[in-house]
Amino acid sequence: YYAKKIQATILPPKRLVDAYLNDSFVLFLPKDIVAGDFYWVEKINEKIYLAVCDCTGHGVPGALVSLVCSKAMEKAILEFNEVTPGKIFDITRRLVIESLDKSEQDIQDGMDASLAVWDPKQQLLQWSGANNPLWIYRFSHNTIEEVKPDKQPIGKNPIQTSFTTHEIKLEKGDVVYLFSDGYADQFGGNDNKKLTKKRFKELLSGISKLPMQLQHEQLLAFHQTYKGSNDQIDDICIIGMRV
Repeated sequence: YYAKKIQATILPPKRLVDAYLNDSFVLFLPKDIVAGDFYWVEKINEKIYLAVCDCTGHGVPGALVSLVCSKAMEKAILEFNEVTPGKIFDITRRLVIESLDKSEQDIQDGMDASLAVWDPKQQLLQWSGANNPLWIYRFSHNTIEEVKPDKQPIGKNPIQTSFTTHEIKLEKGDVVYLFSDGYADQFGGNDNKKLTKKRFKELLSGISKLPMQLQHEQLLAFHQTYKGSNDQIDDICIIGMRV
């Protein structure tokens, strides 16, 4: 529990999230007391940076990796002054590998992540993904659009390429969803099967027009009902932001 207090120092407090993202929610459910998932929100030069990251493992090992990865990403943005999501990930990957390579053991840990930079004046979202996609509910079409990630983690990988930065114009009423894989990977229901990303997307489609806090409540209630008596199998982190 003391470790949980330490890990909480890398998570922005709710008052800060509410100040930067005034129409949003964060659903954060660690599998254990401490988590391998973390989220990050910051405002720099009138732009909002938000990220959901899923580090290798969960519990104590995942939490230790999350400290390394969060500090690396924070350094890429605040010290290297990088502003483009793909380049932020490139720098973060280098810093993570350098940090873990200091050990004499071969540590292959890292993270999957989703990072968005929102410019409210231009209504422009820049985004990069490491294995995790971005979903956007398009209010005008009443559909969820997927932006695919680069199929590589932020960490060691046999083939490393520069991360892609996507630029997306948003309109009033659109909702952006960043998430780790924990929610969709949960086992439960009548058949005790994995929820899957397909059904997770269908669930979001049905609630995307609701107020953001109500979406949070419905996602939490559905997860608890679907999980039933099963253990939660992974950390869960979802950020929803309405334009």
